[in-house]
Amino acid sequence: MKALTAAEMRHVDIATSQRFGISSLQLMEAAGAAVAAVVRRVTKTGLGGFARRVCVLCGKGNNGGDGFVAVRHLKNDETVVQVYLFGEITEVRGDAAANLRRWTESGGRLSVVRDEASWSAAFREIAESEVIVDAMLGTGLNGGASGTILRAIEDINRWSDHARTARTALIVAVDTPSGLPSDGQAAEGPVLFAHHTVTFTAPKVGQLISKNCDAAGALEVVDIGSPRELVEEVGHGSLRWSEPEEFARLPLIRAVDSNKGMYGHVLVGAGSVGKSGAAILCGEAALRAGAGLVTIATPDPVLEVVASSCAELMTEPLASTQAGTISLRNADGDRFKHLSAGKSVLAVGPGLGQHPETQEFIRKIVLETKLPIVLDADGLNAFAGRIDALRECKTKFVAITPHPGEMARLLGTSIDVVQRARVKTAQDVARRCNAHVVLKGFHTVIAGPTGEVFINTNGNPGLAKGGSGDVLTGILAALTGQFKMDDWSRVLALGVYLHGAAADIAASLGSDASGLLANEVAKSVPKARLQLVQELQRRG
Repeated sequence: MKALTAAEMRHVDIATSQRFGISSLQLMEAAGAAVAAVVRRVTKTGLGGFARRVCVLCGKGNNGGDGFVAVRHLKNDETVVQVYLFGEITEVRGDAAANLRRWTESGGRLSVVRDEASWSAAFREIAESEVIVDAMLGTGLNGGASGTILRAIEDINRWSDHARTARTALIVAVDTPSGLPSDGQAAEGPVLFAHHTVTFTAPKVGQLISKNCDAAGALEVVDIGSPRELVEEVGHGSLRWSEPEEFARLPLIRAVDSNKGMYGHVLVGAGSVGKSGAAILCGEAALRAGAGLVTIATPDPVLEVVASSCAELMTEPLASTQAGTISLRNADGDRFKHLSAGKSVLAVGPGLGQHPETQEFIRKIVLETKLPIVLDADGLNAFAGRIDALRECKTKFVAITPHPGEMARLLGTSIDVVQRARVKTAQDVARRCNAHVVLKGFHTVIAGPTGEVFINTNGNPGLAKGGSGDVLTGILAALTGQFKMDDWSRVLALGVYLHGAAADIAASLGSDASGLLANEVAKSVPKARLQLVQELQRRG
């Protein structure tokens, strides 16, 4: 799905009413009801049941109107709900005013926050809440937050300390966190940090790629009545959000007459003494992601460890250096050429080490093979400061999968420079190297050489663990070998999506994400693929 700017989102809303007869009041009702549904779901998961106290913070505009609808849907015998309006009742207009009236006429409580004193009194109550719904400022924000809303954002952020401690309340943002610009620019003031953001119709550019996009927390896009075709028609940018519909046309379901030869033979160059686990994780992930066959070529001292780890893996011994890494001798003559025969894709890098001989071996085979390549970890380090050499690859498909540190080494720059412009960096490198780039990290960027960009937002902090990248490399190699098509950016985006979804599934099994292991992610990949297929079937 395309990501939209604030202006494009307004255009979609107007066109929905004019061309499809869905009024703005109906859109607001659907939006507020969706927020209430998400609040119920996340509190049931996070709190173990319905929240006993919910506070909804509403601004004077349509974002506040969505909040008035949400609180009406949340009100029940088990939950105490309180609404705080930032502004005077007489300042609320249009659809928002209509929903404010519905709330007050039904006997709903309303507190008006006019100034610092009234905010201080309100905050004492809000701090006792289990859930805070942020409906103060929406996607139409110009400039930064001001007045009592600015103070509210600062106080709630200090109180919840979003990124560092166990929080006392779940914070759910309506459409976008207050203070977060929609179009990708840096915020001019403070931004409220939410655990969940429920946005409508399409993701907004700023929620995916801005400096402050982490304020959105877990991003959920809900359909409130605007046809998807309108989003594709109105959106003019190249930025796409990775979500199930993006993968609907890929052959995710296998034919009944399948055989292993139909789904690719992945060759993995990985491992060294002390780093055999990287090869194992990569190989098992490739199998879990559906590869028909997987062969791991690894230094002879670690072959037995790799071969005994997983019965389904095939192995090939490679001559080693005294340090237990792959020797350059393996690139002499036709040794690696024969090893590559009959394979569908080559994955290079996990656990190979940075021995000079090994790095030279990597450069030689990567530049000479005609197999599609997925290059990661020490495979990337072999091209640090030599990134332009990747244009000389004989293969027609190269995917590189750097984390920010590896990208910085490739470019001879700093991590901070990479992180300040993640999308631009990925696009520039993709064009420069005629390669596909998977720039890992929070909101992984997938960029192709012709300008296409996908942003992946699933996954969790449990992926910040050694071995996670090796698992992703195996998944990407497996999918590259299975899906023989030209839409490679979408195939890679699928791999990143399944990796994140597998991490979410593994973390949902009852353990804290901080203890998530890479092998648990690999084992959850088939469940992630099934979950994706079931979701697409549900949508029809």
